Amino acid sequence: MDLFQLVALLTEEMVYTAALVFTRVGAAVALLPGFGEQSLPARVRLIIAIGFTVLTWPLVAPRLPDLPREITEILPLFMVEALIGVMLGLSIRMMVLVLQLAGSIAAQATSLSQIMGAGATPDPLPAIGNILVIAGLALALVTGLHIKAVAAIAISYDVLPFGLIPPASDFTRWGVSQVAHAFSLAFTLSAPFVIASFAYNLTLGVINRAMPQLMVAFIGAPAITAAGILILFLSAPVILLAWGERLDDVLADPFGERR
Repeated sequence: MDLFQLVALLTEEMVYTAALVFTRVGAAVALLPGFGEQSLPARVRLIIAIGFTVLTWPLVAPRLPDLPREITEILPLFMVEALIGVMLGLSIRMMVLVLQLAGSIAAQATSLSQIMGAGATPDPLPAIGNILVIAGLALALVTGLHIKAVAAIAISYDVLPFGLIPPASDFTRWGVSQVAHAFSLAFTLSAPFVIASFAYNLTLGVINRAMPQLMVAFIGAPAITAAGILILFLSAPVILLAWGERLDDVLADPFGERR
């Protein structure tokens, strides 16, 4: 083998391994909070995905498979890697959904669901949801989401090595646990607003029974709105702190079942 053939072989191996790592990393980064937002230009997201690939490649290089000689062996491998990357990205993206759900529940409970317009995400969200999502993304990025995400991607190669298709039963159980955990955590984070709404409506009902002539709605509507804003001011730091701890748990074990 002459020098040109050796260089060609090495180049082919490097392109193959880089593309294989990029397939999983790119699919995961496309769904990452902050880095995969649709508000970012596509070119910026591509550069971010390449940067994550450069950081991840040295960590997983010893586990890279050999270059197959047939195209029929390469395509399924890339498809499996893309599926694993999507699973990894969804497990982390669910934490943004938690803030969206918590904000929607809180806004509906405190009559704050109609103020303000478009927010940080393409999905229509009430004001509380926008505030929580923006604050949560800022908190995650400030506390080193990029480092934790690279570590999570590297861990994923220990759980699901190259080309290993997750069993359908395990995939289903994992997906159900992720969704159940998201709804459970969202309701837990919005509990202060739900409790305040219950107390407000209960008090309003008692007053209305005692004084039927009084238009309690005209008095109660501003009261619950002001109470909702005050509760958001007091509880937002606690909510974001609890959410950040759960996000760290997900990044530490992205494919674990949630309780």
